[in-house]
Amino acid sequence: MKMAKALNLSASPSTSTLSLSSSSKYSNLLKTPTTLSFPFSHHSHSLTIKSSAAATIPTPTTSANQFRVDVLSESLPYIQKFRGKTIVVKYGGAAMKQPELKASVVSDLVLLSCVGLRPVLVHGGGPEINHWLKLLNIEPLFHEGLRVTDAKTMEIVSMVLVGKVNKDLVSLINKAGATAVGLSGMDGRLLMAKPTPNSAQLGFVGEVARVDPTILQPLVNNGHIPVIASVAADELGQSYNINADTVAGEVAAALGAEKLILLTDVAGILENKDDPGSLLKEIDIKGVKKLIDEKKVAGGMIPKVNCCVASLSQGVRTASIIDGRVQHSLLHEIMSEEGIGTMITG
Repeated sequence: MKMAKALNLSASPSTSTLSLSSSSKYSNLLKTPTTLSFPFSHHSHSLTIKSSAAATIPTPTTSANQFRVDVLSESLPYIQKFRGKTIVVKYGGAAMKQPELKASVVSDLVLLSCVGLRPVLVHGGGPEINHWLKLLNIEPLFHEGLRVTDAKTMEIVSMVLVGKVNKDLVSLINKAGATAVGLSGMDGRLLMAKPTPNSAQLGFVGEVARVDPTILQPLVNNGHIPVIASVAADELGQSYNINADTVAGEVAAALGAEKLILLTDVAGILENKDDPGSLLKEIDIKGVKKLIDEKKVAGGMIPKVNCCVASLSQGVRTASIIDGRVQHSLLHEIMSEEGIGTMITG
């Protein structure tokens, strides 16, 4: 319709024809001369539309290229905002089970690293641990959202998280073009563990006693992506399974991270857990604590929220709980104004 406004029609009384010519900025789109004829009346006259050329319609390739350019251009303010900043990502849930979601997370991390952000990946491995426990006829048990871990389960947790899940992620990130370094909490004394107060119910489930980021700093400063398994030992060398959300929060605090992001199997924090439409886009620490007191946050969401609050109280600027079931949710959260989940502020 915009082009029609730029075209001139003129009638020829002697020939009963209409001629069309172009005299606007769209002229440069006209490539091939053409003449179109249509019946003009019940007589033998005809309607003739003449132009110096035919309009070139944008091809799908042209549209796709323009779309890419637009996306990159609109991403610039966010790249500038986060360039050189540390972003700690906790990876788990459905994003670990579905190949397309795993590929999405890996490509997001590599892209963020390439444009100057400093991502650090902390992972659990619940689905993989459950798979191996099932193969060995061991029933997984949970207490208040945390895995109950006896000595045999601890051995399997360490084997799966450190020996399999961690190295698989490192391999995928390296294959995608970045340089990843796999670590557990025991490497370089990155994490020192201690038993939880309710260790009688949870077994070898630990908490983070302290974080020594010395081993992480040179990796992050050199553009590498640390990939951390949430297993650590105490002063006596006893291994503990630590909730990966908790580890991510403590690592983020120790590194002075700009942002902590937890990938989950829910859209974020819901004001009404039975209503997906009640997603809270942003909430402060006071509001989150109120939701916990009102039992609106429960189960596995409790350690996630608690680790966000703990990291914020130690200097992390923002913490977000986002839907890992959505492809490229990391990019959506960081490279857009509205984000994709719930952002918690101090």
